[in-house]
Amino acid sequence: MYEEKYYYNTVTQQVERGHQGPIANLMGPYDSPEEAARAYEIAAARTEKWDQEDEEWENWGAGSGQ
Repeated sequence: MYEEKYYYNTVTQQVERGHQGPIANLMGPYDSPEEAARAYEIAAARTEKWDQEDEEWENWGAGSGQ
């Protein structure tokens, strides 16, 4: 299963099929090598989305008299 996925190795800065390097050095899994090559970009976009969701959660009900 994992051999069919792709990972980005943050140490070697290479895309790997399956987890060949230490798991602590890998980002993924991704469905394609192209997607794995964009690991940092994808992670940044996900983090931004989660930060926005956190802010909405923390501000829920603010200013509505609750």
